[in-house]
Order: sequence, then structure tokens, then C-alpha cells
Amino acid sequence: MILGRSPRQPLGVLCLCGFAAWLAACASDRSETPSRANPETARALIDAALPRKLADRTGWANDLYAGIKVLNVAANRDNICAIVAVIGQESSFQVDPVVADLGRIAWREIDTRAAHAGVPRALVHSVLQLKSADGRSYAERIDHAETEKQLSDIYEDFIGSVPLGKTLFAERNPIRTRGPMQVNIAFAERYAKQKTYPYPVAVSIPDEVFTRRGGLYFGIAHLLDYAAPYDRYLYRFADFNAGQYASRNAAFQSAVSRLSGIALTPDGALLPADGDTQNSGETQRALLAIAKRLNLGSEHVIEGLAEARSADFERSLLYRRVFAEAERDARHALPRAIVPRIVLHSPKITRNLTTEWYANRVEQRFDSCLTRSEWPGSH
Repeated sequence: MILGRSPRQPLGVLCLCGFAAWLAACASDRSETPSRANPETARALIDAALPRKLADRTGWANDLYAGIKVLNVAANRDNICAIVAVIGQESSFQVDPVVADLGRIAWREIDTRAAHAGVPRALVHSVLQLKSADGRSYAERIDHAETEKQLSDIYEDFIGSVPLGKTLFAERNPIRTRGPMQVNIAFAERYAKQKTYPYPVAVSIPDEVFTRRGGLYFGIAHLLDYAAPYDRYLYRFADFNAGQYASRNAAFQSAVSRLSGIALTPDGALLPADGDTQNSGETQRALLAIAKRLNLGSEHVIEGLAEARSADFERSLLYRRVFAEAERDARHALPRAIVPRIVLHSPKITRNLTTEWYANRVEQRFDSCLTRSEWPGSH
């Protein structure tokens, strides 16, 4: 059944909301589908955007251009600046960035996992005194590890060679973000199943993310290779930190909260964590509470939320009816994207940081890139 116009809602307000939504869509189209550039222009734009004193600028430029080209991403100033801004924030243009106090961080993580697995800390530390593949003990290698690649190699060796390694890490390397754009391994593996990886794979897809070409390829894909209703790159930067479509989904949660009166944290996570079969999720419970008002059955709610990690979600009956009802109540158009409210947690993070902080920092770098004087044709 098509949801009709509420008798309490003036037609003029509905038209205004529709017009505002149309304007937002147009703005999004202008931002997200910019004009293409020929190879010479694209390379000139990349050269202008890269830091002047970058080591191996030619190598960075070639891999960045290759990633854009093979992914069929528009090679314009905005997209190139967005990529450069993320690289600058994530690694300061280091292929395998050095992490301060990495050994200490690794030991803390190992001790935490030992406690969760019920394995005595002393036993774990004793086993780590065994010699590893390179002749040094695992403990010695951990103490001297400076980069995530070095630490990842230790974990892979330990998991593959020592039974206790599988107990502690469940055969899953704990280094989950890698390379110059700090791409999540789960995303890279999932993306590689959808599109053929364009380079030879020496070891594995996770290992490719440690390389410059692989890290840039998957990073550009995560940042730009998806359609989202955004009128600002800020939301893509937030999604890069929180997951694709997180900003769109956070705006949806805000609309659901408005309609239901149930407080929801707009974190962009509409579905429970993978593998959490005992938890239907707060957003789903709030939607079921207002399903009758939306004139939807519970099956429509569940089916709609199943699309939460794709562009199809915006076309679902659930998404459209939530915003239609919420805008009737608000009597004005509601945003289709907001920065997710997430506190960041990681063994590497020692300050109170949020996704909003991250997105704003990257946007500052993005704006700085756009205003450079070196752009072709700027003189």
C-alpha cells in the first residue's frame, strides 16, 4: 500500500520538503559525479596535489593514477584531493607507517587476549621465548617491531607455527587495518570477491594491502567506489572511518528516533555486529515499535534493514516511509547524511577521539589541498 498524505499536513509543506530533497539530490550529483579528465590532465592534477617533498613522488603518482583508472573513478581535483587528504591523515604518505611504542601496544593486546582465552599470562610469555622463523624469539621480534607489517609477520608466523597462537588469535591476524590508507582487511577481502584485484598477488589479499599499490587501490575503492546521497565529502571521510554508508545510516537512525521517541545513538550501525545472532539491534527494535504507523509488517522492516550496507537501502520501502513520516512530523526536509557519533577504540589510540574528529581533520586537509596555488591553469 502506498502511504498517503496525512490530513494534518499542508500540501505546501510536502511540496517544500520534496523540492528541498530534489535540491539535495542535485547537489549530491554535482559533488559525486564530477567531470572526467584525460590522462595528461589527471596526472597533472595528481602531481599538483601530492606533497612537494614526498619521497618517490613518481611512484606515488603512478600508483595513485593506476588506482583511479582501474576503478574508473573520476580523476578530478576534488576526488584526488580527497584521496590525498586521507593518505595524509592515515600515514603521512608512509607505505608501512612506523607506530610509536608498537611493542608495548602488542604486548598489551597479547595479554588481553590471553586473559579472554583463559590462558595464564606467564605461560604465554614463556612460549613467546621460543625461536621464530628468522632465528630470533617471538618476544624479541615483538620488542623490536616498529611497523604493522613487521608485527603482522610475527603474528602470522606465531599462528602458523605454535598451537597456542591459534588459541590466542583464533587463526585471525589481529592487524586488521594496513597500508598507507589504513584499509580494513575485511573490506579488502570482501571487495576482492566482488571485483578482480588488478595486480599479481604475491602472498594474499591482506598482504597486498601492505603494499603501496594495493593499499591505494583498496583505499580509493573504500573512499569513492560507492554511490551515496552526499552533498559533502565530509560524509565520505566519516564513512572511511566508520564504514561505507555510515553517514547515510546515521541520518536514518536520527529520523527513526524522532518518529519512535526512542533514543538511538546515530552511529550508522543499523545491523548488529556480524555473528551476533542474539541481538536484533536497537534500530530494528525501534522500527518494529512504529511498524504499524509506517504501514509495514515486521518482515518489511527486516528485509529493508538487510540492505543497510548497500545503495539499495535508499530505494527500500522502509527508508522512504521513515523519512516521509519523519518529515511530516518535522514539517521540513531532514538531512540524508550526518556524521556518525562514534568514539574510536584501538590499541593504537591513546586519546579520546571520535569519528567526527577524524572526518573534520581529513576535511581540513582536503580544503587545504583544494586551495593550493600549484593547480594546472591557476596562473
